[in-house]
Amino acid sequence: MSQLVAPGARRAAPSLRRPRAQALRSGWLALTLVAFLGLVLGACAPASDSTPDSQGASQGAESAAEAAREPRPPLDLSGVQVVDLTYAFDQNTLYWPTSPSAFELEQLHYGPVHGGADDGGYFYSANSFCTPEHGGTHLDAPIHFGEGHQTAEEIPLDRLMGPAVVVDVAEKAAADPDYRLSAEDVAAWEATHGPVPAGALVLLRTGWGERWPDRLRYFGDDTPGDASNLHFPSYGEDAARILVEERGVAALGVDTASIDHGPSTDFIVHQIAAAADVAGLENVAHLDQLPATGAWVLALPMKIAGGSGGPVRIVALVPNAG
Repeated sequence: MSQLVAPGARRAAPSLRRPRAQALRSGWLALTLVAFLGLVLGACAPASDSTPDSQGASQGAESAAEAAREPRPPLDLSGVQVVDLTYAFDQNTLYWPTSPSAFELEQLHYGPVHGGADDGGYFYSANSFCTPEHGGTHLDAPIHFGEGHQTAEEIPLDRLMGPAVVVDVAEKAAADPDYRLSAEDVAAWEATHGPVPAGALVLLRTGWGERWPDRLRYFGDDTPGDASNLHFPSYGEDAARILVEERGVAALGVDTASIDHGPSTDFIVHQIAAAADVAGLENVAHLDQLPATGAWVLALPMKIAGGSGGPVRIVALVPNAG
């Protein structure tokens, strides 16, 4: 959503759960990454010998050092499907209705350049682009709705990659375009798949992706400069508090224009996320291609110093069946 609509954000009171949630998240993330890379690599380093005496311990250390110098197998992605969760930026990219501009690409040069490469010339292409931070597939940094919180370049990398939790409410959203994920929805998901792990990137699938980039169908209204009559689904306050404050997730993502539903006027989900330094991912593409669990997501935004967000390239690694 646009930085032009920003009600006063509040910093949440420190939670007694947070240090424990952070520790759990870090530990779980490390263990899961090791397990996932083990699946991808399909190989492991040779184990070093160990003996109870000091001589054996020394030999074991030498063996370990030697093993560390051995060439490691290259990263093998043949065991996963790589899914692009990002819309291309172009003249059709959707921005919040109050955004003063959209994506602009100016061609600086396209064609041959003479007098180089031994006077034979060569081909050269270059462009200049301009875009507001909050449009297309993009990241909301915590400072977007949290004064003094992390800007785009300050978000730790381990908060931008991790296991994906995909919650599907497409059927409910089809019946109610203003649908909000509820605490009951989270409980139902956990009853089937287990607790939402700390450090997860939660991705809410509403089915709105199939409406992109039709502005009227995607936003529920296409009045220029007016964000007062929008209709699309997203997170509800109770569900957001469970995921952010109790489960300790790293990010909230959605296949609509905002992590708050269209009619929101206080953007409470943004405020909850920002207070806990949880990033938002909006206009996420192709969530229908991800399983409820098992995928690994990387969401790397343009590293804008002081930015409240920016374009982000999101990819998912989905292990092949069997």
